[in-house]
Amino acid sequence: MIYALTVGAMTLTATTIAGRPFLAMLRRLKVGKQISEWGPESHQAKAGTPTMGGLLILAAVIGFSVAANLFGRYSIGLPLAVMAALGALGFLDDLGSLQSAKGGWSALNKRVKFVAFVAIGFAAAFGLYEGLELSDVNVPYAGRYDLAAWYIPIAVGVIVLTAGGVAVSDGLDGLSAGTSAIAFGAYGIIALMQDQTFLGTFCFTVAAAVLGFLWYNSHPAQMFMGDTGALALGGGLATVAFMTGQWLVLPLIGIVFVLEGASDVIQVGYYRLSGGKRIFRMAPLHHHFEKLGWSEPQVVQRFWLIGILGAIVGTILAMEV
Repeated sequence: MIYALTVGAMTLTATTIAGRPFLAMLRRLKVGKQISEWGPESHQAKAGTPTMGGLLILAAVIGFSVAANLFGRYSIGLPLAVMAALGALGFLDDLGSLQSAKGGWSALNKRVKFVAFVAIGFAAAFGLYEGLELSDVNVPYAGRYDLAAWYIPIAVGVIVLTAGGVAVSDGLDGLSAGTSAIAFGAYGIIALMQDQTFLGTFCFTVAAAVLGFLWYNSHPAQMFMGDTGALALGGGLATVAFMTGQWLVLPLIGIVFVLEGASDVIQVGYYRLSGGKRIFRMAPLHHHFEKLGWSEPQVVQRFWLIGILGAIVGTILAMEV
């Protein structure tokens, strides 16, 4: 516990300090985000805010994990690899969006992005099943069950959906960062309760890196994480959930990501089936509440509270196996 908290504190301090020169570099490179015309009009003021801040998170996580938590604990290489792969995918998409705005090559095609998603998810699932020899699910109040080969397609689906859910949530200042830190913190506690100190340390390292980034991402955001950070965090969170065997409570611990992703799917599906009608004023869910008159900080902080509640309930259930 002490070691995990110490590494987390060091990561938080280093990320916060490194954030200032990193932000200055992004501004020099002029990697300003283009704001979608389909979003709330108030968000147009954010145009030009540096994106790809997820590189700061990834650098901190990889750096401190390699230095303080990898040697002798090589299983940590799996979530690190998943985060790096999805971060690279997100980086290509973010860079493509910037180049497209300048008349260069465009962002990744949705089909190409989906195929890459699934490929990375399959590699992660195979690593869990064959490399770490995991195939169990812990069911609260019922015990542990072996899923055998079914474990692989389930893991692929959960990893892909979680990465997508975090990416969809990255639409307000501090929303994805805060809720990701909460979720990783919860799984850090679960890992420590299982005496997986190395995994708990990794979770606290990620949570701390995200909180360091949040220093610059809180409203009004000075930089955004982009898909570079969001996809990496989602994939890493799902991988950690499988490594603890407590992936069944992931929808609770990551409840905000579930609500955000589901609202997007429901809105699009209902729009097509109803011939143009909508359930929400705007999707994903955080925009719906903005349209109801909530300020951006209100939406973010209230979603954080929902995330904290979900994390508490999920952690409690994880103890009941």
